[in-house]
Amino acid sequence: MLWACIHLPQLALDAVLRRTPDPARPLALVSGPAHLRQLHAVNEAAAQAGLKPGMRLSAAHALLSDVALVEHDASADARWQRFLAAWAYRHSSQVSAQWPGAIVLEVRASFRLFGPWPRFEARLREELDGLGFSHRIALAPTPRAARVFAGLRDGFAVASAAAMHEALARVPVRRAALPDRNGDGEAGERLHRMGVRTLGALRALPRDGLRRRFGSELLDHLDRLHGDADDPLACYAPPDHFDARIELGYEVESHQALLFPLRRLVGDLATYLSVRDGGVQRFVLRLEHEQTHTGVGVGLLAAEREPGVLFELTRSRLEQAAIPKPVVAVRLLARELPPFVPASRDLFDARPAQALPWPQLRERLRARLGDDAVWRAAPTGDPRPELAWRRAGVTDDALGAQVAPRRPPRPAWLLDKPVPLRNSRLRIVSGPERLESGWWDGDDARRDYYVIETSQGQHAWAFAPVGEQGNWMLHGWFA
Repeated sequence: MLWACIHLPQLALDAVLRRTPDPARPLALVSGPAHLRQLHAVNEAAAQAGLKPGMRLSAAHALLSDVALVEHDASADARWQRFLAAWAYRHSSQVSAQWPGAIVLEVRASFRLFGPWPRFEARLREELDGLGFSHRIALAPTPRAARVFAGLRDGFAVASAAAMHEALARVPVRRAALPDRNGDGEAGERLHRMGVRTLGALRALPRDGLRRRFGSELLDHLDRLHGDADDPLACYAPPDHFDARIELGYEVESHQALLFPLRRLVGDLATYLSVRDGGVQRFVLRLEHEQTHTGVGVGLLAAEREPGVLFELTRSRLEQAAIPKPVVAVRLLARELPPFVPASRDLFDARPAQALPWPQLRERLRARLGDDAVWRAAPTGDPRPELAWRRAGVTDDALGAQVAPRRPPRPAWLLDKPVPLRNSRLRIVSGPERLESGWWDGDDARRDYYVIETSQGQHAWAFAPVGEQGNWMLHGWFA
């Protein structure tokens, strides 16, 4: 096996920056009790102004008065780590997020699909950049070794056990994530003060003495780090629903200001759907106000997962919804996640590059015009032309066709009501087609229909009373 570790050095900060319209503005996360507020993390603009993690909030205001402050939510870190684990699940069936700030995934089995490691690594970095998360990536035969290497040097990769052992022997004990029986995580610092500086020197010490001084956890970690013992990981399993929320931090009263968080939410939903290899057919966009919320439902006729299509449909629905109160947060919930079947296309598709497939165009029209504004004309069993069709849903394709009998060709343009056809030079092309119907509803019709060519060369569909030619009534035009 080969394991890749994606180290996330500023997960909490990136989770805030990716939903901020202006990430270049100085921003800091704050934490701690009210009387001891301090900076938890700062972005690059704030760091250039002299702010740094651990600084007291009062000192930070003295250096930079207009810095944007966001409360650090520790529970959000775990939530975003699970989101990235879901993203990694689309590249490997074995993904673990058991270590804070890191995602590990088995990649050897994915080389046949994504190519060799350099190409696979470039793909991971490109997608992480698109998601808005800074990262460090390393590769090793064991997950713990990959985690250690990712914390030391970005891009480090070893594929053989011998090369891994050689590289681990030079790792400083303070950077090896060594556990401690006391739970304080200071085993590496204690070993360093004792004169044990590297993992190679640590492994040369007697195991019994290490066990008595540091506990069996240290030895288990060393064995799993070097591949001498199995390392059971808590593997990630994707949930069966999607629920994401963005707190705006300010009150929003216009639809336009909601488009940026909406795009992020829909993009995250599309990422989640690609992980499940499924689609979404119905979801709710919830606009949260103070103590209340407004729900905007989005329903599709068929499952979809293309982020651009989902965003356009949701935006159209949102623009039609009224915002009764200022919005302080946006939440997207999707629980109906049916299987997704991509639309089939010909190998040599002659359709223009910018043309929309019919299912996507249909959904866009429904979102802009309303659910009842898009329908199809379906045939019925009534032979009278004005009653030979009905309004049907756009997906109801088979019901009318099963009951309608086969008929001679009908004109593409059927008039609402027949009108007299006055032309001195008419020629009968075909006919008659006798129609006698309507006796059961009091609207009896007895007509002989003909296809007639006019003096201008047009083909008309006209009828005359049974047995009478000359008093033509025009009912439609052929293309």
